[in-house]
Amino acid sequence: QVQLVESGGGLVQAGGSLRVSCAASGSTFRRYTMGWFRQAPGKEREYVSAISWDSFSTYYANSVKGRFTISRDNTKNTVYLQMNNLKAEDTAGYYCAARFRGGVEGTQYDYWGQGTQVTVSS
Repeated sequence: QVQLVESGGGLVQAGGSLRVSCAASGSTFRRYTMGWFRQAPGKEREYVSAISWDSFSTYYANSVKGRFTISRDNTKNTVYLQMNNLKAEDTAGYYCAARFRGGVEGTQYDYWGQGTQVTVSS
């Protein structure tokens, strides 16, 4: 039982930065691994990043490693994805997802938000 709501998407120039956020409802947030996926129309869903419940473990896709940083604040029931040096190829809907006690290496998530659009203009 968890509801996820993303925010912070928008239009940004290539090379710029944007931070998307995902707020989770209820008391089930703390022990959940949180992930970010992205998907553009006509393209495959891509596993972007993830963070364990205690922030000890993180995952980044090679395409974003060194540019994106995932973090979470369990006291605020919120996970963040800081996106720097954005490229046109980063344009997609960004979706947060949650899995109870899942490892960051896995891609099977149980709960999904509705997404927030990130558009990078070149």
